[in-house]
Amino acid sequence: MNKVYPDAASALAGIVSDGQTIAVGGFGLCGIPEALILALRNSAVKQLTVISNNAGVDDFGLGQLLTTRQIKKMISSYVGENKEFARQYLAGELELEFTPQGTLAEKLRAGGSGIPAFFTKTGVGTIVADGKEVREFDGEQYVMERSLVADVSLVKAYMADRAGNLVYRKTARNFNPNVAQAGKITIVEVEKLVEVGEIDPDQVHTPSIFVHRIVVNATPEKRIEQRTVRTN
Repeated sequence: MNKVYPDAASALAGIVSDGQTIAVGGFGLCGIPEALILALRNSAVKQLTVISNNAGVDDFGLGQLLTTRQIKKMISSYVGENKEFARQYLAGELELEFTPQGTLAEKLRAGGSGIPAFFTKTGVGTIVADGKEVREFDGEQYVMERSLVADVSLVKAYMADRAGNLVYRKTARNFNPNVAQAGKITIVEVEKLVEVGEIDPDQVHTPSIFVHRIVVNATPEKRIEQRTVRTN
């Protein structure tokens, strides 16, 4: 089966539609699938629920989909770098399910592993636990969290072979492996494509079984979210 598509738009074609839940890898602007996010914006699909650590910045990454009002709900752990994200939420224009960062990662990992729910101490005694089952184990209170499975996952990796085995690069690894695992359909944007057998099996971070479509973006912008320079 050929998993390689000529561009991001064709990789999304026939897959994305209104009302879907879409998980997107990345942390801030590090390791985000830039071309796939832009193609998602251009597809004009709407009423999306998006699972992502945050929503990029106002004019880049998922922030573009907030500007076009294609997102109805975010499941995230951080809002701070995106003024439009905060504005829409505070104005009641955007649903938001705040989720502790580690819990969000585990929700995706568990969902991709076929585990429907798990217990964690994070959030016990706070509004995070409101409406959720709390159970005692060994004298400690734990809150039950439901796992997450996305209709479509959009992932950024550094390298893939044609079968879909993935290698991430340094901190761009962040949420991407869990997002890749949690998607019913996983579409991956890579900088480098190699033939099957060129990646050492011990270096594979996400195996090909989780990957359905691949698109090459050899020269992503990789915008820096926060730049600090010396004055002397």
